[in-house]
Amino acid sequence: MSSKILPKRKHNRLNGYDYSSAGSYHITICTKDKKKVFWNNVGATCGRPQYEYTLSAYGKIVDNEIKKIPDVYPAIKIDKYVVMPDHIHMLISILSDEFGRPQVAPTIPRVIKQFKGSITKQIGFSVWQKGYNDHIIRGQADYDETWQYIDENPLK
Repeated sequence: MSSKILPKRKHNRLNGYDYSSAGSYHITICTKDKKKVFWNNVGATCGRPQYEYTLSAYGKIVDNEIKKIPDVYPAIKIDKYVVMPDHIHMLISILSDEFGRPQVAPTIPRVIKQFKGSITKQIGFSVWQKGYNDHIIRGQADYDETWQYIDENPLK
């Protein structure tokens, strides 16, 4: 038996934070091995930016599943999203009631797990890298900056 000491993995989520709290979150989910499977005709643009793109069959599945999240979880709102060739960005809000308390809401990790699982089931194999990145939105300026980033990401 080897006594090799493995490095400690960095936690992806903010330790001790309640990911069912009312508020907004910037979520980024990447494909496994950064494979560009969500757009058709991804490649060189002959020196000029390609502003028009079409979603591949996998990209259309992802787009459809993003649109279904509020139906599955009524306390969740998708404020903004973009499907890129090898990743997606979503600006997700967990809504609160008229008194400012969070509505009965799942955690962000649960929403993302269900989302990724549904897509994997439809495609027949996983296109996702393990985990995802999140950023807890802290104030209107942060929200506006995230909105703009998601809005402009396809142009980059």
